[in-house]
Amino acid sequence: MNTKQVKQDTLRFLGSFLLKHSLDALCKTLRVSYKNKKVIDELKKKKQNYVLAFWHGTMLLPWFLHRDDGFAALTSKSKDGDLLAKQLKHWKYKVVRGSSSKGGDVALGIMVDLAKNGYSVSITPDGPRGPEFEFKAGAVITAKKSGVPVVLMGIGIKSKKKLKSWDKFQIPNPFSNVKVIYSDPVYVDTKLSYDETSKVIEECENKLIELQKEAGQF
Repeated sequence: MNTKQVKQDTLRFLGSFLLKHSLDALCKTLRVSYKNKKVIDELKKKKQNYVLAFWHGTMLLPWFLHRDDGFAALTSKSKDGDLLAKQLKHWKYKVVRGSSSKGGDVALGIMVDLAKNGYSVSITPDGPRGPEFEFKAGAVITAKKSGVPVVLMGIGIKSKKKLKSWDKFQIPNPFSNVKVIYSDPVYVDTKLSYDETSKVIEECENKLIELQKEAGQF
């Protein structure tokens, strides 16, 4: 290995190390309040795993808040996905790589298998490329094929920065107030037709938009 490669690898390692620990420090300063958290508590009590769905632009906080809950997470095979995968592994997630454009069908199949075998699954339904707030089928199909419910999660951050990305990715400022709202579980009958399943997807989209709007009111 040449000197240039060693330098690049060292910088990547240092960058990854600093990112992991700076995000930990940031997220631990946040003042988080919950609405309808009893849904999650009851699912845990029953040892019932589930699909947790939240918008791509808010994903930092759901991943942090559920880091000790036995989750699997789906990330894209892009360079950004590489960075996210490292962070999620640091937060004890089982990471599955894939997206709607590359490796998606295989990745979805793996997520279904994991949901059938004790893992809860986190999915950003408008990811990895948008459009923003368009609820793609993955979360509902995973729930339908595995027999576990979907729980929708709205995240409001009072003080934050928004990136100029398609999802307007949100980074909380230190010590910000954060509001988390969970939906009631959505159970998806395995016998639903294509049109009926599409209706559930549409209802989930509308409900998650509603939760996100409510969570953003301080």
